[in-house]
Amino acid sequence: MPNKTAKTAAKATGSKATASKVAPKNVVLPPKTAAKAPVVLKAAAKPVAAAAKPVATAPRVEEPKKVLTQRQGFKTNEFVVYPAHGVGQILAIEEQEIAGARLELFVINFMKDKMTLRVPTAKVANVGMRKLSEPALVKRALETLKGRARVKRTMWSRRAQEYEAKINSGDIVAIAEVVRDLYRSDSQPEQSYSERQLYEAALDRLSREIAVVQHSTETEAVKEIEGQLAKSPRRGAKAETEAADGDADADADGDDAAVADEAA
Repeated sequence: MPNKTAKTAAKATGSKATASKVAPKNVVLPPKTAAKAPVVLKAAAKPVAAAAKPVATAPRVEEPKKVLTQRQGFKTNEFVVYPAHGVGQILAIEEQEIAGARLELFVINFMKDKMTLRVPTAKVANVGMRKLSEPALVKRALETLKGRARVKRTMWSRRAQEYEAKINSGDIVAIAEVVRDLYRSDSQPEQSYSERQLYEAALDRLSREIAVVQHSTETEAVKEIEGQLAKSPRRGAKAETEAADGDADADADGDDAAVADEAA
């Protein structure tokens, strides 16, 4: 029995020794696992390359806009007539994006009205925008002022609408007709407020265009217009009639005085 016990103890001691020999082999494993770490690091480096992709989709630099100087026969710095506002100057021709669509626009400045208007170049014909009148047409408008006034025997409200339509037509001769028909000399009855408003609007449109065409001031243009109006046959005839009436009254007063002396 003691021998068996000794053998069993020897076996146990041998197994422990074997276990101690195997254990060091197991301890070597962590370094092998650690050696694979660089592979993991390489995999982790991939997101860096992915993060660099947005650089390719960076916003592109827009090309400089083209400077437009002429469209539809009109050019920058040119004076034009816009029917609803009169004479204005084209400051620029620009492109703008409106409701997702790109439009070319005339930028027109009306200095006297302190207003800037943007008109699509494609709509020029529809709105009636035109170039300044030729000198020959300006002369015709001035000749119109010397004609006899034509006043229709209709209600004022209807005539006022017709006058407004002529003023906003942009036709220089039609505007001259309004000035001629609504003009009142000092010897004539005063105008009503609405008549005066329409007359001044027509006179302003006419004088501004004449001033630009003739390279003069508006004051000089107004004087020229009033000089032509004074030559109207109606005004001259009326003045002559009033003078004749005055002479007749003077003669009547003289006759009355003579009769009074004879009676005395």
